[in-house]
Amino acid sequence: MKPTLLSLLCLLLGFSASMGAKPNLLLITVDDMSCDSVGVFGCKLEGTTPHIDRLAREGLRFKHAHVQVGNCYPSRNVMFSGRYPHNTGVEGFYQVKPTTYPHFCDLMKKGGFYTAIRGKVSHSTPYQPYGWDADLTKTPDGRTLHLKDVPSYRDCTARGIAAAKAAGKPFCLNINISDPHKPFWKPSDQEGPHRVSRTFPPGNIPIPGFLFDHPEVRKELALYYNSVRRADDAVGAILTALEESGQKDNTIVMFLSDHGMPLPFAKTQLYHHSTRTPWIVRWPGVTKANSVNDSQMISAVDLLPTLLDMVGLPKPKGLDGQSFVPIMKGQKQNGRHAIFKVYNENAGGNRHPIRGVETRNYLYLFNPWSDGENTFRTATNGTATYRLMKKLASGNPGIARRLHTMDHRSVEELYDITKDPDCLHNLAEKSDYRDIKQTMQTHLREFMENTNDHALTPFLKREDPAALAAYMKKVQDESAERRAKRRRNKATNKNKAKPKEPGRTRKKKPTGSP
Repeated sequence: MKPTLLSLLCLLLGFSASMGAKPNLLLITVDDMSCDSVGVFGCKLEGTTPHIDRLAREGLRFKHAHVQVGNCYPSRNVMFSGRYPHNTGVEGFYQVKPTTYPHFCDLMKKGGFYTAIRGKVSHSTPYQPYGWDADLTKTPDGRTLHLKDVPSYRDCTARGIAAAKAAGKPFCLNINISDPHKPFWKPSDQEGPHRVSRTFPPGNIPIPGFLFDHPEVRKELALYYNSVRRADDAVGAILTALEESGQKDNTIVMFLSDHGMPLPFAKTQLYHHSTRTPWIVRWPGVTKANSVNDSQMISAVDLLPTLLDMVGLPKPKGLDGQSFVPIMKGQKQNGRHAIFKVYNENAGGNRHPIRGVETRNYLYLFNPWSDGENTFRTATNGTATYRLMKKLASGNPGIARRLHTMDHRSVEELYDITKDPDCLHNLAEKSDYRDIKQTMQTHLREFMENTNDHALTPFLKREDPAALAAYMKKVQDESAERRAKRRRNKATNKNKAKPKEPGRTRKKKPTGSP
């Protein structure tokens, strides 16, 4: 029977639709994992990340990839806004509302995607609740999944894919793995649902160059690497769900970490190992298997415009980042010689601003808070390794110097990361590096001018201690007011939610009562 004109038209329309169909998007992040903890990125401990390594062999990995911030809340908000912290208002661990800029979730939903998230929900958006189509952290019956439970990552990924199919939309899943963020894996986990597929004894653990070798340090690092392996187990569970769905060949998979390991000189810092991230992209039909980009720099502020470009959605105005899709397609792209880093405060609201610029060869840092007395307060001060540094410093000059650097810094730091990626030797005052220092200062000044960074004012007066002190008082006062406001709002909301006891009235105090 000859096909009718109508049937031919339907076939043609179906063919056109399939040719223009948007790919699915699966974005996987890990929490607090250093880049060189991953096998294909040079890990010295064999067997840490077999599933991540396999993903890398199937796609493209970037040698010079960084996040902007060394702690998770502001780091993830950079990823999903395409803007630096001073342009979103999310400089610490607090919500901002209302926002005047579009978020990853908004843009993907507007573009016809089913959007769902698992883990780091409050850290991934400027305020809560946010308009994801689904929070996969919770089961359909309302239970909250344990963030260290590997099999649940397979289940929630499958659930998100199925929900998108039921909605008739391509899926956009943001699956955030809790490991190796603390609490680390512990031996008792092997007897329960939070087990890991392989453990590493302390004696085999490589010591990062920015730390020191000691049995207690090895013990803490072993717990970290066991947690890295558990994160890799979760990546394997997620990828298994994708393969079982039959959507692998029509799904872009992107993988990265939000910052470095939760130990001194990594997390909540802007050193090389603080921000370098294991960034992998598997884009069917575009990226080549087992390929490496070792020539150009990308960073987290580029994530949003890149994702929009990959799925064919328009980019909003006002983004600080730029898409690196041309790089993935084998083209050259200007403006990839340096990345800029920003840190403001930790989860407790302790304000210690840092600004940095890193090229492929050098890292320059500006610390306006450093005055010789102010002590850097951060999450890693609670680690066994930091406490050991405090204990050993009095009898070990080398550890004492490292502790002083950790606690007090200097206003300017300069490192040759080709020779010193662990950032042990500050070259800022070395006359042989004067020209390089000036070049890096120029890069940083231009960045702060172009992005309207409030730290520009003290940077221009970095040799004036009074100007630095005035800036620090201003930002610390602002941080204290934000914390006070949050406490007041929390108390107000608590009082509103508290039911009144029936039959009782509050007696009015007489005038003049204390």
